[in-house]
Amino acid sequence: MQGLHLTADLYDCACDTRWLTDEQALLSICRQRIAAVGLRAVAELGHQFPAAEGAAGPGGVTATVLLAESHVCVHTWPEQRAITLDVYVCNFSGDHSDKAFTLIDALIAFFSPARIERHALARGKPA
Repeated sequence: MQGLHLTADLYDCACDTRWLTDEQALLSICRQRIAAVGLRAVAELGHQFPAAEGAAGPGGVTATVLLAESHVCVHTWPEQRAITLDVYVCNFSGDHSDKAFTLIDALIAFFSPARIERHALARGKPA
């Protein structure tokens, strides 16, 4: 087993609010970006959270897309204009690392954050 797990915490995102609050829209943009880099979506699940008590505005969204190569997950906090991204690819059938970096870069650019914290973790060891 061997893979690459990329994460990014996005702050003060300038994207349209619908990308932070609409689970179907968020899943759609994930599917588009996944296909554009050549990864293969095999299933998806989204969840719209209710607004927090006393919060102004709607709750956040979680969008998860399972890939033949592993997964992509996006969590939003519209009240903070914040997003966390996870892109994990297994490199069992080939090295998908470049596709993972391209995908997370495309998602980051789409959400247009003012500040980003990124991490990359090599997982497992080559067989």
